[in-house]
Parts: sequence; structure tokens; C-alpha cells
Amino acid sequence: MSFRAILFITGILLSGLAGTMIIPLFIDALIYQTGDWFPFMVSSCITGFFGSTIALANQPDGKIQLGTREAFITTTLIWVSMSICAGLPFYCSKLNISFVDACFEAVSALTTTGSTVLIKLDTMPKGILLWRSILQWLGGVGIIVMAMTIFPALRIGGMQLFHSEFSDRSEKILPRVSQIATAILTTYICFTLVCFLMLNLAGMSTFDAICHAMTAISTGGMSTKDASIAAFNSPLIETILCFFMFIGGSALILYVRLWNGDWKTVRDSQLRVYAYLTIATIALLTLWYYCTQNQSFLNGLRYCSFASISIITSTGYSLCDYSTWGSFSSLLFFMLSFCGGCTGSTTGGIKIFRFQVLYQLAKSHLHQLRRPYGVYVPMYQNHKITETVAFSVFTFLILYCLSIVFIASALSAMGLDFVSSISGASASLGNVGPGLGSVIGPHGNFANISTGSKTIMMFGMILGRLELLTVLVLFMPSFWRD
Repeated sequence: MSFRAILFITGILLSGLAGTMIIPLFIDALIYQTGDWFPFMVSSCITGFFGSTIALANQPDGKIQLGTREAFITTTLIWVSMSICAGLPFYCSKLNISFVDACFEAVSALTTTGSTVLIKLDTMPKGILLWRSILQWLGGVGIIVMAMTIFPALRIGGMQLFHSEFSDRSEKILPRVSQIATAILTTYICFTLVCFLMLNLAGMSTFDAICHAMTAISTGGMSTKDASIAAFNSPLIETILCFFMFIGGSALILYVRLWNGDWKTVRDSQLRVYAYLTIATIALLTLWYYCTQNQSFLNGLRYCSFASISIITSTGYSLCDYSTWGSFSSLLFFMLSFCGGCTGSTTGGIKIFRFQVLYQLAKSHLHQLRRPYGVYVPMYQNHKITETVAFSVFTFLILYCLSIVFIASALSAMGLDFVSSISGASASLGNVGPGLGSVIGPHGNFANISTGSKTIMMFGMILGRLELLTVLVLFMPSFWRD
């Protein structure tokens, strides 16, 4: 196993993270002229020192070659090490939080989960608020590139089928991985800039617009206000955020195809199911809200639309405390937290793609039961679903459910109540953000849960962000044998 290559790549990325810390440093020092820039300078020096030292000490002699085992280790090591180093500015600042809390905030941001342990955001140093948004933005584009390039190659959860579907239509336009990553990054930046301009014109301050643009397109959900989006009390701002959360929940490669003239993109089956699910959820919830909450239809449409898109895309923005609406809405949002958006998006959850594969397999099996001698081949967008892909999807789904059970059990053992435990497990593994109940609900905070609970949830966030198998395979003794 090439540990030199693994450490070299990790060191390079840590050095890049150290350079990124300079942005909030300058914001605090030059624009707002406060002394809150010092924690970023210290953190940047520490991260840059370790990153550059690791990279220089392990610089490979020739071209970097990563096998399957190295790819699994590198992926997990990068996210863990970057989460720890990204937490240094929180720990070194005047927030007076523990190192575990600092790491929790960083893991939540990088995995675009959106859970937070911080309070009094309205009066917090601007650099800290910007740093949270930057981490979510970086984590969002990072997971998209990994979903399009690394995960399919590692055959994680049936992703190889998505890769073949993507390759057949895109490699003639973008033949190399570097070009694919560049196209996705360019699209990501353009959407972020457009979102920023629209929010700024809608009445947000320049700083708030920048932060919310980054956390909306990354479907991260961290806000600069304690009351989240409710603090702005603007239907226009809410509509803009809904639009860009929806875009963040769709596969960004589709917009690259559209830009290159592939109009068949609008007929993509995953995008259509994603749109239908969103519309159906909004319609059902709005009708229920109107009939049970004694509110106007327009208010119901406003609150239900925002909450539905926020949960489906695993963003986690809060406009109101939907956990007080009743058991139906709580159950619906809990089920939606498992879903997630499209594969190749910034969202968490199981992803619509896998539900489509599962539906086709079930449909084929039911037809086979009806006509035992017939031949029914399950298909996904004109591609045959092979046994290998089917087995990968089933394995992922089973492990996902088991992970929810184990994480919820562990949280319960740490003292959380049943609702907080089960919703916390779902929120962390699905990278949703808020759970249910008064403790970690939409208007709650994760600061008051135990250190053990936060550690378990950090593991759940990284586990869910890296599609489970990337991390779980490292716990197999056979993985480490030559």
C-alpha cells in the first residue's frame, strides 16, 4: 500500500485549507477591523505547517498511483483530517467552546449537515460566520466531484451504473476527469454568484447574501442568524433560497450538459422524479396545513414549500418550528430525511437514484412472479441493471438502515430521548441538520447534548457524507491484509 501517496495528497489539501483561512482573516482584519483575525492566523500557520511538512516528507518519486485500497483510505483520511484542522479557528477564537464542539461545528459544515453548537450568531465575529459558510461551500463541491469520479470507480452503492449513464452522454464533451471537475466547479461558482446577487437585490446585506448563497447552493443550511431564515421575514428571499436549494439538490452535471446543448437533460428520469417528489410533498403538506392549522392558504404554501424543499434537499434552513405542527408533518419530514436529492448533487440521504433502481428491481420481480417464464430485465435510463449493481444498492440500503439503528441506540445510551435519538441519527447520517423535538429540533441547538453524543453524530455525518461503504470497509480486517 502506497502510504506516501496517501499522505502526500492529504498534506496538499491541508495546505490548501490553510490558505483558505486567509479569507476570513482579511475580512476581520481589513474590512471589520477587529482583533478576531488572530485565531485564523494561528490556525492557518498550524494547518499549513503540518500540511506542507506531510506533503514534502512524502513527495512521491514518480506519478501518483492510487489503487482501490489507497482510494478508500485517502478519501476517509482527507475528510477526517480536514475536519479537525477546520475546527481550529472555532477552538482558538473567543467562542470559549471545547475542542469536541469545535470539531463538531467543522464536521457539520464540511459535510454540509448544518447542525450547530454555536449560539448568539447575530453578534458573532464575521470571520467565524464566513468560515462556516466557506466550509459548507467547499464540502458541497467536494462531494459532487467525488460522486462523479471516485465513488463510481470504487463501485459504491451502485454508483457504477450512474457513472456509465453519465459517461455515455458526456465523455465526448468532457473526456477527462479534470475537465469534468472544472466544468462542475465553474457551474457551482456561477450559481453561487447568481444566488448572491439575487439575495443582495432582495434586501439582504452583502455579507449575509454571500454567506447564504454559499450555504444554499451547497445545501448546507448554516445561517448567520439565530432565527435562521425567519430573521429576514421576506417571502422574496425565501423564494430565492428555495430555488437555489432545489438546484443544489439536482445533479449539477445536468446543467453542464444543458450548457453544452444537450437538451435531453430536461428529460432525465432522476431529475423528473426529484421534481415530482418536491411538488407532491409541497401540495400534500400545504393542504394538510390549511385544513388543520387554521391559517391562510398562502401562509401554508409559504411555510410548507420552504420546509419541504429544505428537508428534501437536506439543507436544514429553518423558517418555523414545523415539529409543533403535529405528528403527520413530523413523520413526513422524518421519512423525507432518508430520501435526499439526486446523485451528483450536494445533498445527503439515500438519493433518488437508488430508489429508482430499487423500484425497477421490485417491478421486474413482481412481473416475474406473475409470468414465471417471461424475461423481464430491470432497466435504468436504457441501461441494464446488472446483478452487481443490484447487490451494491441492496447492500447500501441495508447498511444505511442498520447504521440508523446503531447510531440511534448509541445516542439513546448517551441519555437522549427516543425522538431526539432516532431523528438525530437520521439527521446526521442523512446530513440534514436539524432533528425533531425540543432539543435538536428546527429551533433547537446541539450545544446541550453530551460530548459522547456529539462524537457519535460526527461519525454519522462523515459516514453518511462518504456513502457509508467508503468508511465501513476500513473496519474489515481483510481490507488491511495483503
